[in-house]
Amino acid sequence: MESEIGVRHFRLRWFKNKVVGAIKNPYNVVVFILLVTLSYLIILPLFEMIYSTFFVSFGDLRHIPGSQEGDFTLHHWQRVFNSPATAFAYARQVSNRLMYTPFRNSLILGISVASISVVLGSLMAWIMVRTDMFGKKLLSVMMIIPYMLPTWTISLMWLTVFRTGTRGGMPGFLAGMGVQVPNWFAYGPFPIIVVMSLSGFGSTYLLVSGALSSVNSEVEEMASIMGASKPRLLRKITFPLVLPAMLSGFILSFASAMGSFSTPHLLGARVGYDTIATMLVSSIRNRNLSTGYIITIVLILIVAMAVFANQKMIGIRRSYATIMGKGTRTTPLSLGRAKYPLFGFLIIFMTITVVIPMFVLLLDTVMLVPGVYSPSNFTLHYWIGGRGGIELFAGMPGVFRHPRFWESFGTTMMLTVCVAIIGMFTGQFLGYVCTRGRGRLSGKILEQCSFLPYMIPSVTFGALYLGMWIQPRIPLPFLNDVYLIPSLYGSFALLVLICVVNGLPSASRAGTANMMQIGYDLEEAASIQGASFIRRFRKIVLPLAKPGFLTGFILIFMSTITTLDLIILLMSSETTTLSYLVFSFSESGESAHASVLSAFMFLLVLATYLISIKIGKVDLAAAYGGSSGGGKGK
Repeated sequence: MESEIGVRHFRLRWFKNKVVGAIKNPYNVVVFILLVTLSYLIILPLFEMIYSTFFVSFGDLRHIPGSQEGDFTLHHWQRVFNSPATAFAYARQVSNRLMYTPFRNSLILGISVASISVVLGSLMAWIMVRTDMFGKKLLSVMMIIPYMLPTWTISLMWLTVFRTGTRGGMPGFLAGMGVQVPNWFAYGPFPIIVVMSLSGFGSTYLLVSGALSSVNSEVEEMASIMGASKPRLLRKITFPLVLPAMLSGFILSFASAMGSFSTPHLLGARVGYDTIATMLVSSIRNRNLSTGYIITIVLILIVAMAVFANQKMIGIRRSYATIMGKGTRTTPLSLGRAKYPLFGFLIIFMTITVVIPMFVLLLDTVMLVPGVYSPSNFTLHYWIGGRGGIELFAGMPGVFRHPRFWESFGTTMMLTVCVAIIGMFTGQFLGYVCTRGRGRLSGKILEQCSFLPYMIPSVTFGALYLGMWIQPRIPLPFLNDVYLIPSLYGSFALLVLICVVNGLPSASRAGTANMMQIGYDLEEAASIQGASFIRRFRKIVLPLAKPGFLTGFILIFMSTITTLDLIILLMSSETTTLSYLVFSFSESGESAHASVLSAFMFLLVLATYLISIKIGKVDLAAAYGGSSGGGKGK
C-alpha cells in the first residue's frame, strides 16, 4: 500500500515538474501566444462565418416568411445550391446564376492560369539559373516586373491596347489606329487567362529559380559522365528536385486565379462573364451576406483541397536537402548557338507582354482625347491639369490636383509602412520559432497555422473579416454592451490587421529562409553561459538576421501598396487607397485618370525594388526559394 502511494506521489511530482518546466520555457510560452493569436485571427472568423449561414438574420425576415431572427434555417444553402426556377431568373435556376456557372468559369480560369504559369515560369527559371544565357541582369529584372504588377494594372494595360469601344468607353490603341479587334479578344475568358498568367508566371519564376539555385550541379555532372543525355538529366534529376517548387507555384497561381476579383470584373463584366469571386463581391454589396459567405466557403474548400493534394504529392517535407556541407557549385549548361535566338525570343516576349503595354498605357495618359494618337492631341492635363480650361469629365482636374489623390496617397503610404514594419518583425519571429521548432509538434502546428491564409483567396479573406469585425468583440464581464474591441469596420486599423494577417505566409517564408541560415550553435553556447531567451534573441539572432529584415520589408511593401481584392469589401470614404481609387476611376469611365494613377503606382513600386537591389542587395528569388511549401501573393 505504501509503495503504491509512493509511486503515485512520484508520478504526480514528475507531472508537476513537467508542467512547471513547460510553463517556464520561453519557447513554449511564445508558441502558445502565437497559436492563440493566429487561431483568433484566422480560424475563429471562418467558424463564425459558417455558423451564421444556418441562422436567420434581421435582413432575411422578408425573404423567409414566418421566421424570426435567430431561427435555424437551410434557406441560404438551398438558394445557392438548389434554388428553383423563378420568373425573375427568366426560367433559369438562381443556383446556376449564383454558383454553378461562376464555379465552372472559375475552375477553367484557375486550371488554365496555373498550367500556363508553371510551364512558362519554370522554363524561364531554368534558362536564367542553369544555362549560360547572357544578359541575365536585364532579363531577371524584366522577369520580376510582372510579379510586381498587380493584375488589375495589367488588365488596364490590356484594355488600353485592345478596348473595342463597342462595349462602352473610348476605343483602345488598336481601335484608334483603325484595327478591328474582336470582342472575344478584348473581353471575356481569353484576356482574363492571358493577364493572370502574365502575373502568375512571375511568382512561379521566383519559386523555381530559388529552388534551382540551391541544387548542386555536381549531381547532374556525375550523371552526365555516366552517359545520361540532357533530356534524361532534366527528367530524372532536375525535375524531381524542383517539383515541390513547381507544385507550389501551381497552387499559388490556381488560388490567385480562383479568388481574383479585379481582373475578371474589369475584363469580364462588360460581357456578363461571372466568376466565384465576382459573384461573392456582388452578393455582399447587395447585402446578401449569407449568400456571399456560402460562396466564400466553397472557394476556401476548393483551394484547401488543392493545397491538400499538393502536400500529398510532395509529401510533408517542404524542401529537399540539396546544399552540401562542402558548398554548392553550379556549372551553367552551354546553350551553344541557340542562346542568340533564345535571347531574342525572350526580349521580344517581354517587350510584347510588358514593355509595349506599359508604353501604350503611359501614352494614353498624355492624350487629350483617348484613342486619338497624334502630336496635336498631346497634353499633361490628366497628370497636373487644373479645373477649367479643358472641360473633360465635368472639368475634373489632373490626378495630382485631384482632391482624393493626396488623401488616398497618404492612406496608402501609412498603410504600407505600418503593415511592412509589423509584418517584417512578425514574419522573422515566426520564422525563428518555426526553424527552432522543427521536429516538434508545436513547431509543425505553428507553421501550418501561419500558412492558413495561403488557402484563403484575398477577396474571400476580406469577406471573412467583414463578418467578424462589423460588430464589437470580446464583451467585458458585468458591463452591459461594453466591449474590449469596438467594431473596426471602415477603420484604418482593420486594413492594417487584415493586410498583416493575409501576408503571414510570405512574411514567415522570408523569415524562415533567413533564420535557417543562422546556426543554433551560438545560441546553445550563450545558453550554457546563462543567457536568457530574450538576451540570446536580442544579442545574437537579431544582429545576424538584419539582411533578411529588409527582404521581408520589401516583399510586404510591394504586395501591400497595390493590394485591391483583399480590401475592396472593407473600404470607406475615410480609408480609400490608391488602388481603390484606380478601381473607382475605371468604374466611372475615367479611363485616362485610371491609367495615370496605375502608371504612377507602377513607377513607385519599380523604383522601390530597384533601390532595394542597389542599396540593400535584396534577392526576392532567395526569399522565395527558402521554403517551397507555398505562400500567398496577393
